[in-house]
Amino acid sequence: MSCEEMTVQVLKESGHRLTPQRLMVVSAVRHAEGHVSASDITNSIKETYPYIDTSTIYRTLGALKDMRLVSETDMGGGEAIYEWIEPSRHHHLVCRNCDGVVLLDNRHISQLGEQIIAEHGFLADLDHFAIVGLCEDCRPAAEEAS
Repeated sequence: MSCEEMTVQVLKESGHRLTPQRLMVVSAVRHAEGHVSASDITNSIKETYPYIDTSTIYRTLGALKDMRLVSETDMGGGEAIYEWIEPSRHHHLVCRNCDGVVLLDNRHISQLGEQIIAEHGFLADLDHFAIVGLCEDCRPAAEEAS
């Protein structure tokens, strides 16, 4: 089954209508290389279909997020970014000084999730997020300044 067919099946099973606009949004996110903002998605779709409404894009992103197919993350830039996360999970370490981004393997976060369940009985949604701080290169200068 192709990735498009699988996505259509997931949308159908969740009760969402399969409109051409919704499928364009799904395709734009799924085939983006890395993270994209809603405005990136809008600009991408408007190249071929200038009549797409921004509210359609946000509603579709919200539905995909609810289905845990897309993550919404604030990488410290003020605008939420989206990424297709199914099937693999990963996270980011974002340097607040140089804006560098390092991928963080999910095993670190899954351990945190297990601890939260064990201590609090709480099942946390830890699919994708960014941890902001200082990278190895920027940390010495920041430590000297303080």
